Amino acid sequence: MQESDWKVFRAMTPELRERYLREKNEELRGLLEEVGKTPTERFWNAAEKSEEVAKTLRRCLDGHSRSKMQGFMAQRLQDGLLRRADLDKFSADLRERLSVWADCPL
Repeated sequence: MQESDWKVFRAMTPELRERYLREKNEELRGLLEEVGKTPTERFWNAAEKSEEVAKTLRRCLDGHSRSKMQGFMAQRLQDGLLRRADLDKFSADLRERLSVWADCPL
């Protein structure tokens, strides 16, 4: 792994989190305003979704280290925090390894 890949990964983490949460907050807002549901149903649906989002964030963002970077990147791809277009910032070698590791063509 190149040092530049690690620097991009670290710098990108807050941006990915904020983008992901912007999208998920909109989904939560939709659940809280869902027509045809009782306030109780809206609350519990939103609470369930919120917990799913929190689990994803913990899985993808907590405790990342240089030695585990590829694994975290693959997880972020699978969970939607990292998008294929984001990978353009990384080396061709890392993109190739992720393609195999994440089991998806990049």
